[in-house]
Amino acid sequence: MLLLEAAKCTGNIWMDILYVVIGLIIGLIAGFLISRVLVKKQLKENPPINEEMIKTLMRGMGRNPSQKQVNQMMKQMQRFQ
Repeated sequence: MLLLEAAKCTGNIWMDILYVVIGLIIGLIAGFLISRVLVKKQLKENPPINEEMIKTLMRGMGRNPSQKQVNQMMKQMQRFQ
């Protein structure tokens, strides 16, 4: 019974549609802002890649990287980001 009363229209269908659209817009904006804050927090806590990761990767491939090679890889990674 309570669900039926809550689902009743206000009498003007255009006002009901307007409320739904406004609610969706507010929800989208709030979702965007919250997800943006969470992504920034995750990137700060877990940076995408650093020099030590590149050195470990190259050693895993059987190469002993020089600092010049590591710097070149870092520049390439920054260009693609």
